[in-house]
Amino acid sequence: MFIGEAPGADEDAQGRPFVGRAGQLLDKIIGACGLERSDVFIANILKCRPPENRDPRPEEIVSCLPLLQRQIEVIRPEVIVALGAHAARTLLNTNQAIGRLRGRFHDYVNGLGQPPIKLIATYHPAYLLRNYTHETRAQVWDDMKKVLAELGLPVPDGGR
Repeated sequence: MFIGEAPGADEDAQGRPFVGRAGQLLDKIIGACGLERSDVFIANILKCRPPENRDPRPEEIVSCLPLLQRQIEVIRPEVIVALGAHAARTLLNTNQAIGRLRGRFHDYVNGLGQPPIKLIATYHPAYLLRNYTHETRAQVWDDMKKVLAELGLPVPDGGR
């Protein structure tokens, strides 16, 4: 399960998460893992786009979080990939920077009586589009290799 921050303009217009430029990059990342978009569930913390695409406000997160928690409860993902700082901070209830959170697994506790779920934080595809370097690309691929290993799936060649 991949979880981002909030819908963008394209997502709001189409009613599907990650369909714009960031979604196209996420599709490539999923494909590099040897998976298809239909193999994963993609969601956002917020269910509607904040005005002017601003950062989510705490009260908006609190309002939307029960729906996301219910989605997680129903889907029961083996692993959650938090895309970006807002998703990672919300799901892990922390203020740490994404650079400190990424690269290792954390336990996500849904709070609805389920056992912890492995969560890895990585850079948001929109961040990669703005800061696409060999280093950030390699870091995201390293995160995805950890997810594949955790799921017992083969790591395809050429993800970098």
